[in-house]
Amino acid sequence: MTIQEYTELFLGQMQETTFLEAVAVVFGVVSVVLANRNNMLLYPTGIISTALYVYIMMSVGLYAETLLNGYYLIMSVYGWLRWSNNKENMNATAITQNNAKDWMVTAGIVVGGYVLLYMVLRYYTDSTVPVLDAIVTSFAWAGMWLLAKHKIENWILLNISNAIAIPLLIYKGIPLTAVLTLILFVVAVFGYFRWRKLYCLQHE
Repeated sequence: MTIQEYTELFLGQMQETTFLEAVAVVFGVVSVVLANRNNMLLYPTGIISTALYVYIMMSVGLYAETLLNGYYLIMSVYGWLRWSNNKENMNATAITQNNAKDWMVTAGIVVGGYVLLYMVLRYYTDSTVPVLDAIVTSFAWAGMWLLAKHKIENWILLNISNAIAIPLLIYKGIPLTAVLTLILFVVAVFGYFRWRKLYCLQHE
């Protein structure tokens, strides 16, 4: 599809956005804002958003992203319980960069995740977009692994996932979610440069 066709499709879909998607997007945006402010309410708002997205992604046939949102949902519950019990370690962890071993693991997650997801989507579901769905989720998996290790490159992997997801979400008829993903893309860009600055300060 051309850019003009995507634009026309997006505008047409915006007029048909469901109430459920609108609620999921609102809570998703609120959760991102609260996360930036290190506010505990990021977890319950994130739980609402991801729980709704499990249903939404399943309904539009994005099965890998359904699995991804299920993972986000579980981690949001886990994070909320830890924070509520005052077990969350709020000390900053040193930011690092990928070494050769990290890049090998990252590549393994992306390639292995893609092959696994594609095979399942292609042969065991009725997915109409197994390639893109698998790519989006495999890059997100790798990005989340790097984020857990406080690697700067996590933002790059997550934004590759976001960039591919945006037109895919429009194609699947959930344009507001594409807008939310665009917001996450911008947040990740700022996150990369913020972490880069912190990394340089750590090594002065």
